[in-house]
Amino acid sequence: MKLVILVPLLPLIGVLINGLFGAKIRGRAHLVAVSASGLSCLAAFLVFFQAVDGRVLDWDLYSWLKVGDFGVPIGILVDPLSLVMMLVVTFVGFLIHVYSVGYMHDDPGYARFFTYLNLFMFSMLVLVLANNYLLMFLGWEGVGLCSYLLIGFWYEKKSAADAGKKAFVVNRIGDAGFLLGLFLIWNVFGSLKYTEVFKAVDPALGTGIYTTITLLLFVGAMGKSAQLPLYVWLPDAMEGPTPVSALIHAATMVTAGVYMVARSSPLYDLAPFSLEVVAWVGALTALFSASIALVQNDIKRVVAYSTISQLGYMFLGAGAGAYASAIFHLGTHAFFKALLFLGAGSVIHSLQGEQDIRKMGGLWKAMPITAWTFLLASLANAGIFPLAGFWSKDEILFNAFRHGMTIPWLLGLVGAFLTAFYMFRLFFSVFTGRFRGSAHAAQHLHESPPNMAYPLAVLGFFSVTVGLVFGFPPDHGMYHRFVAPMFEAVHETAGQVAHASLSSEVGMAALSLAIALLGVFLAYQFYVKRPELPGLLAGRLKGAYLLLLNKYWVDELYQAIFVNFGKRVCALLWRVDAGVVDGAVNGSSWLTVRLSFLSAWNDLKIVDGMVNGIADLIQGGSLRLRRLQTGIVQNYILAMSLGILGMVVLYLFFR
Repeated sequence: MKLVILVPLLPLIGVLINGLFGAKIRGRAHLVAVSASGLSCLAAFLVFFQAVDGRVLDWDLYSWLKVGDFGVPIGILVDPLSLVMMLVVTFVGFLIHVYSVGYMHDDPGYARFFTYLNLFMFSMLVLVLANNYLLMFLGWEGVGLCSYLLIGFWYEKKSAADAGKKAFVVNRIGDAGFLLGLFLIWNVFGSLKYTEVFKAVDPALGTGIYTTITLLLFVGAMGKSAQLPLYVWLPDAMEGPTPVSALIHAATMVTAGVYMVARSSPLYDLAPFSLEVVAWVGALTALFSASIALVQNDIKRVVAYSTISQLGYMFLGAGAGAYASAIFHLGTHAFFKALLFLGAGSVIHSLQGEQDIRKMGGLWKAMPITAWTFLLASLANAGIFPLAGFWSKDEILFNAFRHGMTIPWLLGLVGAFLTAFYMFRLFFSVFTGRFRGSAHAAQHLHESPPNMAYPLAVLGFFSVTVGLVFGFPPDHGMYHRFVAPMFEAVHETAGQVAHASLSSEVGMAALSLAIALLGVFLAYQFYVKRPELPGLLAGRLKGAYLLLLNKYWVDELYQAIFVNFGKRVCALLWRVDAGVVDGAVNGSSWLTVRLSFLSAWNDLKIVDGMVNGIADLIQGGSLRLRRLQTGIVQNYILAMSLGILGMVVLYLFFR
């Protein structure tokens, strides 16, 4: 089982090789990166086969931090939960690496891209395999850094650079809450190691302390896993290359928050209010994001809002105490969401960068592999029997209902209908009907090369089978028998759980399936049978249409409240212009004027003074030193002669 050390180590080796020598190997950088991710995946499976019988490895490699009573090791934890996450990250990550070879083949930043991709896998694996909260936080920040680097990979584009900064800043807000939660865990339990913290969990401490800790941790999860109100960075993450979107949305980054909540289940089980908050935020996010996806016209943006919505279902499951079902949906979602993004990338690759679905259509004949696999992914995402999403999503809805969360369950059902509708709006708009793009684009339509098509086929296979193979029968399948022992403390007390039977579970699944099929049927009527209907409906419901098209103007609201207001405050505190200060004296308080002077003096004299002083020193020194190099040979001979004379004088008189 100690082969597990190779799982994160191999991607790290890939980072070092491509990071140091990428400029030399250039077009062969993928050989290092793909090999590193593939061998990491192989090592993960070898560890899984050793641990499948329930064995656990809690391995402290060495003492990382030791200050007084505070001690944290670099340690690895291999248990059913980390094994599932490790397999998802390495397997789906490996397929995305393979796909990237074809997608990024002519990009000038080829080696840099694969360096970042390996670094992303390494950071996520550190997060997943850590045996303590501080090491998890290191991986947590690592995936945040990688998201910034990869979303803004094409930094020459202002939109990409801005999207990278947006992801970084929004996640810092969530991470501040997470960090406060870690401080409180240490203060209460005297440790950050999972086994020691969970062993010290005592209901006698009262629900208040557990509620505070878990809500602070959930703030971090809201940022990393893009839940209301910190979801705004994820739709803009599509500015990065499409394989990056697949990696962020399917196997890394956004799954971190769900994993952290599941890992912290012993704390959440003693904080019922926090579980309610998690469930409500998840259900509201699922519905909110699904409504926005209904009218978006960018192929990747539709899939991005779908990710936010599906993450909401995962948190709904976790809030209902069904942690195993939440992680199961995380796993099934990884396959069909990676397939959706890579399928979208295949379409974009064929259309030479076009992402507007209004300029697509009729691509089935030109791209049959992409079309078939995209159809499978759409069915899985819509929760159609017997594909992967059906099993995991319906488990979550059933558990929400049986735990008495009626309104979140209803919100989830409405979200399921919207999911089916917008997914097949997307599918029909892209692959059926007539081609609506330019004549030039029509001449260059083509299927993706094999190194892009093969990963689509593999992901399509698992999108069909993984739910049925591992999730049947529901709550008792192979997956649940493996993972369920991790979550034995789920609150199953009398009165909290409604009576549940096999017939009720089948009935609930049938209801959910019927609602999803209704969504598919309506999308067919709107976008195949009567394509004029969407335009007519948008005209009649113009206000609602503009509200959804503009994403409820949340970005604009945040810009006005937080960004622009912050800029104005900073400008007020900084300005020291005489006219401005005179105006401030006449119209503002004495404190405002003093703060303006103080902040401006600090900025101009201390910050700028230090930076500019160093620059002036170097520039002034070089201006004087360059006079020694006149370019006149006679001057150099004279200097040499004077130097020799000086050495002779020193030798004769001072020896």
